[in-house]
Amino acid sequence: MPGPRRRKPSRVLLLGGTGEAAALARAIREALPDGVALTTSLAGRTTRPVPVPGDVRIGGFGGAAGLERYLRDHAIDRVIDATHPFAAQISAHAREACDAAGVPRLMLLRPPWRHHPLDRWIEVSNIAGAAAVVGKLGRRAWLTVGASDIDAFAGVTDVRFLVRMISPPPRPLPLKLHELVLGRGPFSLAEERHLLHLHAIEVLVCKASGGAATEAKLTAAREISLPVIMVRRPPPERGQSVETIDAALAWLRRGG
Repeated sequence: MPGPRRRKPSRVLLLGGTGEAAALARAIREALPDGVALTTSLAGRTTRPVPVPGDVRIGGFGGAAGLERYLRDHAIDRVIDATHPFAAQISAHAREACDAAGVPRLMLLRPPWRHHPLDRWIEVSNIAGAAAVVGKLGRRAWLTVGASDIDAFAGVTDVRFLVRMISPPPRPLPLKLHELVLGRGPFSLAEERHLLHLHAIEVLVCKASGGAATEAKLTAAREISLPVIMVRRPPPERGQSVETIDAALAWLRRGG
């Protein structure tokens, strides 16, 4: 007599590129080793991505229509969007593609940073706004906005920028005055204090990305009353969302 039919694993597409996405991929492998066939999608902007279990694809999909085709062609059952809070375009494409293909979608949202009473945040709506005010606040600025947004500061010629990146840029940075340091978070408070002191930083420029990996720089800035130009986070796409890996695992166990 034949035994019970084994349930076919769910085919899950994880839109990644963040520390949270890598941690979720590892958690899925540990908690649901036989229940999920996982593919993590990376944009390919980092030459040394964090290793993740399961299949990995690198590169774009070709917009919402291309992602919809991928979901159908690969029989994807569920999508988890764990991209960066500022990756608004891919999140919009994920919503559109999942709606069109009828695939359940979950967003793993990184908790935002909370403003402390001693913080000296100057909030701006976009990167252009940050570039417009940085020279008014200091002549030595620590720029932590990501490689794709550095071009916005090319016209700021009277500020020396400290730029921290995960890997060396493929071409020279378009900044007249700058120093480059390499590193991957999480960073300790002691490391961030040392960097601020070593480079005599007068103003910090960052996105309101949230999460713990790079939050220490805000604490270090707060301790010395350093001004912080904070680019506001875009609103998340509509749809179901969670803020923890455990909640995302529970969503997978429920079947979306």
